[in-house]
Amino acid sequence: ALSFASRPLKADRELVLEAVRQNSYALWFAAKPLQADREVLQEVLLHESSSIDYAAELLNADRGLSLETARLDVMVLAFAPESLRANREFMLEVVRENGKALQYAAELLKADRTFIL
Repeated sequence: ALSFASRPLKADRELVLEAVRQNSYALWFAAKPLQADREVLQEVLLHESSSIDYAAELLNADRGLSLETARLDVMVLAFAPESLRANREFMLEVVRENGKALQYAAELLKADRTFIL
């Protein structure tokens, strides 16, 4: 329904948050600033982890959002860009909180003895 909303409504943060909670694809119709909004993106990723492709650039730039999202659902890492899954510090932090995240680490990290220990 957001696709048919007026521009002011597409820029209404609370409305967009509710819309993406109901359907993560509503993000595509939100005003550009809200498409990059941290809370809106986190909401989208919680409901549709495959949307991480869309948010990959922002996630790479926002380590905090990446960590928060991965902490809530490590499955999000399955869709994360290789550069994020190969980031040693990021993956160590996620794996410390949830060992299951190791399965999503880049092969280069999985082959690194010091990383595994």
